[in-house]
Amino acid sequence: MRIGIIGATGMAGREIYREAARRGEDVVAFVRDGARARDLLGADVQVVEKDAFDLTAEDLSGFDAVVNAFAAAPSEASRHIDLSRRLVEAAPSTAEGSPRLVFILGAGSLTNTATGELGIDLIRQIPDSEAWIEIPAQQLKQLEYLRTVDTAEWVGVSPQMMFVPGEATTPKLGRDEILTAADGESHTSAGSMAVAVLDELQSPKHRNTRFTVSDA
Repeated sequence: MRIGIIGATGMAGREIYREAARRGEDVVAFVRDGARARDLLGADVQVVEKDAFDLTAEDLSGFDAVVNAFAAAPSEASRHIDLSRRLVEAAPSTAEGSPRLVFILGAGSLTNTATGELGIDLIRQIPDSEAWIEIPAQQLKQLEYLRTVDTAEWVGVSPQMMFVPGEATTPKLGRDEILTAADGESHTSAGSMAVAVLDELQSPKHRNTRFTVSDA
């Protein structure tokens, strides 16, 4: 399987790249800085050195899947939606060779099933969250946009309330709900996210919908 990863030098993108390579997939890093990608991912990394917003249908053609692990600063968080629109336009399901699109989303759109509260409302209660809350707020809008899309093959993947560096546990999957790990906390390691994404790519179970990943 030929897999492209946008944002392959970020926390999620790095682990997804490594997991794909470990499983023997043909994986390519879409990055702006090829030297940084080689430093982080190894000298033999396959690189397409191009800004994600400049990617075209031609760039994406021939990939079986493209994973969007793009990250933005709070002041530019609306670019999550902008890039989603661009990728959907560049990879229509009607075009031969268009990839399946995988979007790494946020936890703000998850629901506490006991109270009905959205994750974004719980995040607002965290001290000093106003400095960065625009990121999960825009990722919520990103999912709302994707749920209107029927012209491309896509799947969204949300971590739990804490998305942190770390090795994989056995991923626990849900749909739209806040989950807890064995320690009673709601968290997902980048390693667990990577395992769940590759499991989905190798054995698809979700189409044009979102699922969520928790540590065990």
